[in-house]
Amino acid sequence: MRHAVAIRRLIYSVAFLLVCVDHAHAQFGVGSTWVRTDAQGKGMTLTVEACCNGGLRLIYQIPPTAGQPAAAPITIDSPMDGRDAPALIGGKPSGQTMAVKRIDDHHYNAVVKMNGQPFVTSTSTVSADGKTMTIESVGQSGGNPTKTTETWVRK
Repeated sequence: MRHAVAIRRLIYSVAFLLVCVDHAHAQFGVGSTWVRTDAQGKGMTLTVEACCNGGLRLIYQIPPTAGQPAAAPITIDSPMDGRDAPALIGGKPSGQTMAVKRIDDHHYNAVVKMNGQPFVTSTSTVSADGKTMTIESVGQSGGNPTKTTETWVRK
């Protein structure tokens, strides 16, 4: 059960980060790593690579939690043009897709779908210096609406 909660949190985090990468080559940084640190000092990381004719490959690594092993990496090859892109967990389809839309240079929206149904909507603000992003997300957890705010730091 704890592993399922960790995966759900990861899904939210993936959605959060995706909202800021349409203008990614300039602000998000191909070859860069972003970290979100939890209360125990462990952090989920995101590595950004170029792929798919101008798009981005996002590779997420989740640290072990509550005695559970680290989850398989999540990879998304996104064209960054608002179309759904599949989220692969350990190289296998997860039933999740994400669609990202750029609002302006510092604000982005994303919609995560699970088996074709909207699951999470996120809005991201990238700092003027490109070193942090604040991501607000609204979704469902156990049938209840949830709202989350996270801060990620570029390493």
